[in-house]
Amino acid sequence: MSAGASGVMKVLSVNVGRAQSVPYTDHPQGTAIDKRPVDGPVRVAAPGPKGIGGSGLAGDTVCSKEHHGGDEQAVYAVAREDLDEWERELGRPLSDGMFGENVTTRGLDVSGALIGERWRIGPEVVLEVTSGRIPCVTFQGHLGEKRWVKRFTERGAPGAYLRVIEPGEIRAGDPVDIVHRPDHDVTVALYFRALTTERALLPRLLTAGAALHSEAATAVREYVKKYG
Repeated sequence: MSAGASGVMKVLSVNVGRAQSVPYTDHPQGTAIDKRPVDGPVRVAAPGPKGIGGSGLAGDTVCSKEHHGGDEQAVYAVAREDLDEWERELGRPLSDGMFGENVTTRGLDVSGALIGERWRIGPEVVLEVTSGRIPCVTFQGHLGEKRWVKRFTERGAPGAYLRVIEPGEIRAGDPVDIVHRPDHDVTVALYFRALTTERALLPRLLTAGAALHSEAATAVREYVKKYG
């Protein structure tokens, strides 16, 4: 279940991670999926193209730049309400940042956000929703839960990746305002289903226009070429 849109929408925590060597990945730089909340403001800016740029947050590390980070995945946001629901299902605490998210929100329907939707966080930063998070084996190893990739995929509430439109500083407690909602129905959740369990939905993603993650646009073109 995604977070509700009622009440005040805000940032609960801003989370960053450092590279660690762990047994569940053989990447030479390890992984920085273990994000922890930080005190005070954090600078947010476009990091550069994927493969070169890392995280959009100062002090945050991206190890596998071929798969993570870059301008279209500069910031990853997860709703605290979704973490709470997973806590109940798994029977264990899940701290802010546990899913590797940079921003943990309260009162915001993150997976129900539209591709191209823009959020103002605090007085300076504007972010634009680009895509949903596709789970990987590193995520499963970090959580230590059996069949985690499958379970996370079945839930269909992946959280959102965002690009930086206006840079600046963010901090815990900042309000989140939706300043633009595009005129289409492609949500993060629909995007996720199209890329994972319901690929027949892929052509619908094109209605999101230029805001659509470039890798998803490539997947759509390949699907249409193959199936018409």
